[in-house]
Amino acid sequence: MIFITVGSRNYQFDRLFKKLDELYEDGTLIEPIFAQIGASSYKPQHYKYKNFITPEEFGQKIDEANIVVSHGASGSIMKALNAGKKVITVTRLERYNEHINDHQIQNNEAFSLNGYVLMTDLELEDLGECFKKIYEGRDGLRPWKNQNPLAIVKMIDKFIQENWK
Repeated sequence: MIFITVGSRNYQFDRLFKKLDELYEDGTLIEPIFAQIGASSYKPQHYKYKNFITPEEFGQKIDEANIVVSHGASGSIMKALNAGKKVITVTRLERYNEHINDHQIQNNEAFSLNGYVLMTDLELEDLGECFKKIYEGRDGLRPWKNQNPLAIVKMIDKFIQENWK
């Protein structure tokens, strides 16, 4: 099962859910998906979804999933990594009214550059390729070992400080 999570903020992420439907229609995706779609108005056609879920449901979906697709919220990403899941990150963008600014770019890049997640391009064009890399065992992802719980937070903070201009 694939679990999609986009958080509980009051911003839509319709283009992600449309793209996932397209990947079902072209045969890239065949396994079940459960999506937490938040405030999105687009209603998925090929998979189950709820607007919002409880923290308990979130944990259950993480446990059930083989792959987690997460927006650039470090808490959601870390929960999936701590559970040993393969993670694909997608970035909410201000220009599409998906968030208040583009801070998720730096967050996702930090996780990706360190080999912990696959980050899609900002327009989601390579989302299908990210799934294919995982399915074919060529994702190159490093397993996350949480020996220092604050290490990733410090790494992300350093990356943002050095790159946010």
